[in-house]
Amino acid sequence: MADTAATPHAVELRGVSKRFGDTIAVAELDLGVRSGEFFSMLGPSGSGKTTVLRMIAGFEEVTSGSILLEGEDVTRSAPFDRPVNTVFQDYALFPHMTIAQNVAYGLTVRKTPKAEIRRRVADALEQMRLGHTGDRLPHQLSGGQRQRIALARALILRPRVLLLDEPLGALDKQLREQMQIELKQIQREVGITFIFVTHDQEEALTLSDRIAVFNQGRVEQVGTPREVYEFPQTAFVAGFLGVSNLIAPDLAERLIGESRAFTVRPERVRIAPADMAPAAHETSVLGTISELVYTGPATRYIVEGEHGLRVIAERHNDHAPNDTAPWSRGDRVRVVWATEHAAVVP
Repeated sequence: MADTAATPHAVELRGVSKRFGDTIAVAELDLGVRSGEFFSMLGPSGSGKTTVLRMIAGFEEVTSGSILLEGEDVTRSAPFDRPVNTVFQDYALFPHMTIAQNVAYGLTVRKTPKAEIRRRVADALEQMRLGHTGDRLPHQLSGGQRQRIALARALILRPRVLLLDEPLGALDKQLREQMQIELKQIQREVGITFIFVTHDQEEALTLSDRIAVFNQGRVEQVGTPREVYEFPQTAFVAGFLGVSNLIAPDLAERLIGESRAFTVRPERVRIAPADMAPAAHETSVLGTISELVYTGPATRYIVEGEHGLRVIAERHNDHAPNDTAPWSRGDRVRVVWATEHAAVVP
């Protein structure tokens, strides 16, 4: 799927393919990442997103096609000749080096003057709010602190593009959510292009300026978080990005008189008494609640509806904590949504 935006591209892939023997990992991919944006590549395991990241970094050779960094063809360039740096999931910190030595490593290899190294290391650690940790060893830091040190080590080399391969995957949920906010703030402060690989849909929605949704070596859709969530272009995107109710064309024709596939998100579906008539602008289906899932902030209801349609409705838990849920398993109900809230799936 080509990106035809006029904004200059920090990274551009033109017809890029990657084969491992007879297996096609990436198939003729056209993709543009704009300068200064936080761009996420989202998809399930084996969808090709990490392979694309490794080809941009130069760790994997391209089978066909070309990769451009700020307009320069780097398809056959070695990793150290590309103006990019990579942060890995395991952070890859040297356990025998202090934090300051870890951060300084790239500058030391480049034979940067020692006075400049000290200054830039101090600045990098202060930017990460870890100026007090320079003399410590990696095992003396928390997971979130090690993640920030890995970022500092990558950013101190002043790459034009930073590649991040699921860097938050090893953190627990609470720390991961905290680091998502910090990572976005860091990206805005340094102002460089971040390309982020993740399989976590919520993480991609939280962090990204734009998202590319990968499936079986291809990009199914590129867009802002709102665009890919609210207006999925394929059934895969609708199902993979969050929870969605997919209505097939034959059933859509019965319900609203249009023979096209639609999707409606659970948070836009409400549950009403079975005998309540829907308004003129609404679509509804009669059914029976087969399951309730309590998630804390919300309760998710699974309704087995007419015509074989299973509908998931989500209700925010805004009632008093001691009150029981208004609906129970086995209740006969009507699921209702505004017809305009159902998005067409091309």
